[in-house]
Amino acid sequence: MDCIESANFAGQTQEEIDRLLSFVVVGGGPTGVEYAGELHDFLKDDLVNWYPELADRIKVTLIEAMPKVLPMFSDKLIDYTMSTFAENKIDIATKTMVKKVEAKKLIAMNANKEEVEYPFGLLVWATGNTMRPVTKDLIGKIGKAQDSRRGLLVDEHLRLLGADGIFAVGDCTATTYAPTAQVAAQQGTYLAKVFAQLAKKEKLVQKLDTAKRAPDASEAQLDTLASQVIRAADIKPFSYSHQGALAYIGSDKAIAELPIFNTSIASGGLATFYL
Repeated sequence: MDCIESANFAGQTQEEIDRLLSFVVVGGGPTGVEYAGELHDFLKDDLVNWYPELADRIKVTLIEAMPKVLPMFSDKLIDYTMSTFAENKIDIATKTMVKKVEAKKLIAMNANKEEVEYPFGLLVWATGNTMRPVTKDLIGKIGKAQDSRRGLLVDEHLRLLGADGIFAVGDCTATTYAPTAQVAAQQGTYLAKVFAQLAKKEKLVQKLDTAKRAPDASEAQLDTLASQVIRAADIKPFSYSHQGALAYIGSDKAIAELPIFNTSIASGGLATFYL
């Protein structure tokens, strides 16, 4: 609103008005796409009534470094999103890497390796987070086993590579899973069960040691306890179960990918928005 009201002041140059009415979103994941869609709705539904003389001059641009937006969705839904954005006059610049951000403009390298400037009134950064100091510190202390710039490397049991007794879940890790709450929540549930199983194993080991020292302990009793220890030590690896993905893309339209009976159903449009 500051940009729009400033653009409406008397005496502004046309170039300055265009800059103020240029909204740039960096990041083509769900956050960036949904923000661009919501922004379009606000401009279309409200601004056209308040500032009709400015509404047609507003420009929304979405910048993404990768070849596609919404990489967690199918190509069909990505294409649907791209066509919806085109209808809504939202520009999408893929394969475009941001090189520098100044006070009033963004400098990027496009797919043709050309430097492009994007003047903006508002810049929204939706590309994710860099590593936190505690993560960088762990990587530095562990050394060679941790050589990813994306985050902490873990094995299939979410144990930190190169360390003993340290587990890591969620966005601080570098895995094949998307950095979403859905993944982190399942990892957290899995790890809670692992800790309970480790605690059970420890108690059984103590119980077995005590039984071995007992003069009246039978061989059958010791075998039973030993089998229980072996079962408790058998920890299954983490297995992610994708429960689907939803994203709003503006103009009362949404896209969804939902797993049903070992297959994935993709849909987009008004009905999906209501879903």
